[in-house]
Amino acid sequence: MKITIDRARCAGLGICESLAPEYFEVDGDGELVLLREDMPEEDLDGLRAAVEGCPTEALRLKS
Repeated sequence: MKITIDRARCAGLGICESLAPEYFEVDGDGELVLLREDMPEEDLDGLRAAVEGCPTEALRLKS
């Protein structure tokens, strides 16, 4: 699976970073940085929580 970010929707709130800090980071300019694109199966639950927790629906998981 892969993570994608819709940059037009992302507000840089950092909720995803708090739920999955090994995958997401909001930089000093408020831009979301994807630290890893591919994920192992064992990280899927945490990433789903980050995707579902995004208030702007900017994150997607794709297989």
